[in-house]
Amino acid sequence: MSLRTRLAAAFGLVALLTAIAIALTAPTIVGRGFAAMQLDPAASGMGQGMGPGLGPGRGNGAGAAGGMGGQHAAQVQQETTQTIIAVAVVAAGLASLLGVLLATRMTRPLGRLEHAAAEIARGHTEVRSGLGDRRDEIGSLGRSFDGMAAELEAAETTRRRFFQDAAHELKTPLAVIEATTSAVLDGVYPHDDRHLETIRAQSRLLGRIVDDLRTVSLADAGSLPLRREPVDVEPLLAAVARDMGPRAAAAAITVAVQAGGAPQAGGASQPGGAPVVMADPDRVRQVVAALVDNALRHTPRGGWVRLEARAEGAWTVLAVTDSGPGVEPADLPHVFDRFYQADEARDRSTGTSGLGLAIVRALVEAQGGMVTAANEPGAGARFEVRLPAEGPT
Repeated sequence: MSLRTRLAAAFGLVALLTAIAIALTAPTIVGRGFAAMQLDPAASGMGQGMGPGLGPGRGNGAGAAGGMGGQHAAQVQQETTQTIIAVAVVAAGLASLLGVLLATRMTRPLGRLEHAAAEIARGHTEVRSGLGDRRDEIGSLGRSFDGMAAELEAAETTRRRFFQDAAHELKTPLAVIEATTSAVLDGVYPHDDRHLETIRAQSRLLGRIVDDLRTVSLADAGSLPLRREPVDVEPLLAAVARDMGPRAAAAAITVAVQAGGAPQAGGASQPGGAPVVMADPDRVRQVVAALVDNALRHTPRGGWVRLEARAEGAWTVLAVTDSGPGVEPADLPHVFDRFYQADEARDRSTGTSGLGLAIVRALVEAQGGMVTAANEPGAGARFEVRLPAEGPT
């Protein structure tokens, strides 16, 4: 049974019970009233006003008048009871009709909401309920529904874009492998190590893309295995700087680390005062390495990259700043999107999967932190990672 029918039935039942109560009690109430009126001397003594000299005939007149008065009272009682019952029935009918109208008006917005939900279930995530302008409980429900629909639409758009981008990124190295292999087999290219190296490099890139996709998907699903423990940030930053040292030296880029002290070149830092985070050490190192790798790729020759760490209350902040050109303001909100490229002309020839910063965000959020990107005044881009400090999380 629909809500509208149940509401109408409820209104009708109330009206019917009211009519039944009136119909059952009206005869008794009216009867008592007429009985009291008959016993009233002023009402029953109409025959006594014929005069004092009538003698015995005076009593007979009073009895006749009393009998006529009783019959009249009974008739009036019956007519009054019938009138009350008729009024009660009419009132019940009008109340039932009003109940149907009110139930229809109350359930019409729910019907719109049901229609919108059915459209969204069919994949039309752009549909909205149109109830957000109401100021009652139904309006609150409509606004919640529209918010859910907007999130579903955004998720669906992201999903479609993700599959399109993933297909594009996987297609590029596959096309290189297929073209190189065909050229070698057709005799266009000689069977030498140079072309085999091209095939191996593209195969490794494919493997890296698949691994990165798996990491992001596990982090999004909350299934990424994490080994949380107190991590001393200072040696971790120094280790990343040392690992990136040969690549930075080849580009004449200076990498400096600052963790509780003044920055020192070559990955060294002053001892003491380094903050600690409660996180997975391998994943934190992966995050910092990805940020430094991104900074080195966008820092011109002769520039610098600075790694920092500081404590802010319950958080430990890790920052990577470079002296590159920075990020365009229009691109800042999208730098952590999967496969997003601020420079559309840049390809994957550097061996990157296009998921580096997306993995950074996924790994940081999986450990209860957050990551932001901004432009440092007088420098280039600055990425900050906030992770819970040592202690309960």
